Amino acid sequence: MNWLAEAPALAGVDAQTRAALARLTPATFAPGTVLFCPGEAARGYVIVLSGRIDVGLSAPCGREMLLYAVEPGQSCIQSTLGLMGDEPYTAEAVVAEPTRAVLLPKSLFLDLMDRSPAFRKIVFTAFAGRMQTMIRLLEKVAFQRIESRLAGALLEAAGATDELRATHQELASRLGTAREVISRRLESWARRGWIETARGRIRLLDREALAFVADAGTDPHI
Repeated sequence: MNWLAEAPALAGVDAQTRAALARLTPATFAPGTVLFCPGEAARGYVIVLSGRIDVGLSAPCGREMLLYAVEPGQSCIQSTLGLMGDEPYTAEAVVAEPTRAVLLPKSLFLDLMDRSPAFRKIVFTAFAGRMQTMIRLLEKVAFQRIESRLAGALLEAAGATDELRATHQELASRLGTAREVISRRLESWARRGWIETARGRIRLLDREALAFVADAGTDPHI
């Protein structure tokens, strides 16, 4: 089956562009696969059909920060900047879950950007959406206390359920802080009966208290 059927965002491109894209073959990547590292040149534009790719930064001290995740319909700002500005990657991309994706080689990507207005609009629209996500992340890091960001992250990850799967290190990377900071907050909330923790799992017991912290920007017990 033509993989373009799995990428609805490309439905509006012209026939010539569709033919060029259809000749590409999707690849499958296992969790933990590193797709690019800081200093490497951009090789192409990735279209994720299923799964998730995490893009983040790592400091020499070992701290990590998740910048964004690339899922179906989303773009990788690092790749777009690298391809259009000829700049090397400054972050690392790691496959987070079984992923199926198509890589548009740099030459094809640049050719389509030049001659296909529909393809160009798709790329720029995805790029603009990703930039908005990055700006919101910067606002949270700069202006929100870690308690507020952690409570919000727990509620968002749990969704309509009362349980999420995440390690302390994964939460720390997502929020751009140290694992010890996350562990202290979670242990404090567990003592108050707001949450229950187990290995790689967190159960929310008092969503109202967590929502208050997320909205108020502070922990009332601090």
